[in-house]
Amino acid sequence: MAYDAGLIDWAKEALEPLGAITHRPMMGAAMLYCDGLVVAVIDEEAIYFKIDKVSAPMWDDAGCPPFTFTGKDGETVSMNYRRAPDDVYDDAEAMQRWAGLALEASRRAPVKKKRG
Repeated sequence: MAYDAGLIDWAKEALEPLGAITHRPMMGAAMLYCDGLVVAVIDEEAIYFKIDKVSAPMWDDAGCPPFTFTGKDGETVSMNYRRAPDDVYDDAEAMQRWAGLALEASRRAPVKKKRG
């Protein structure tokens, strides 16, 4: 899996009004952050926004499939991210609206304590 640098550039530009947008490569994809909070995974063809129990019904209603990958044992693994609706790829307001849901989910997530 690889990530699309052009898609990251578009997401950073579109999401700038929400806060400081950064990214970091991770396992062939890229993680997208807003003010240090994870909001999305970007791969070679799509953006997958973070979800939680509160926001999952909205993503279900929009028909957005989960982010999945094949694990080492060949098993399909699903994560708490959903594929963005098609309109986010050419509409900054749509990108901000869906990313806002992801940012809220990230803010609700329990803070992980650092080892040390």
